[in-house]
Amino acid sequence: MGDRGFTIRNFMSALFFKRFLQKPFQIASIIPSSKALVERVASKMDFSQPRIMAEYGPGEGVHSRELAARMDADSQLFLFELDRAFSRDLDRQFADDPRVHIINRDAASLAEELARRGIAQCDYILSGIPFSILEIKKKRALLQDTYDALRPGGAFIIYQVTNELRQHATFFDRAESEYCLQNIPPMFITVFQKALTRNGHVRVAPPTAKITAQRTA
Repeated sequence: MGDRGFTIRNFMSALFFKRFLQKPFQIASIIPSSKALVERVASKMDFSQPRIMAEYGPGEGVHSRELAARMDADSQLFLFELDRAFSRDLDRQFADDPRVHIINRDAASLAEELARRGIAQCDYILSGIPFSILEIKKKRALLQDTYDALRPGGAFIIYQVTNELRQHATFFDRAESEYCLQNIPPMFITVFQKALTRNGHVRVAPPTAKITAQRTA
């Protein structure tokens, strides 16, 4: 039977470690997120109705699997993974789930990918990419693109080793942070909210085309 200690989870962690050694400045951590961190991040989202969600830099997919397990049949999850090895493994993991779309492109292509599918905006955008290493202009441009891609009432949820992103994401209407010690390394979880109203006026989200659960290229 071989080594009883070998599991898919261990294999994926080995891949994560390998990619970290190859690209230490692109991958945020040496090991995937802990179960405690994954559950705390997912708890920031409301899965009581169909949602459009995106994740920047899902890596080996530990958060993605939790989102897919919680979301309903009419929800959609877009995974933006620049690393080809991770993208291939995500393709294998979600090959039988038409709700999940793996996109081997930079997170900055979110708006383009949504528009291509007739989707106006997201309910939630999740990110574990190390924003602290991004050049400041690229960082702020991605934050602005993320804000624009969220529907009114939506949220951008990040988990990061540092909490420096709060000083750059000032155009979000509200931000709340907490510290998760049950992870190696410990992480800040911050929820940036896009308010339903601004200056006393209710924001109206643009119409979204009806979405069917079909995998697209």
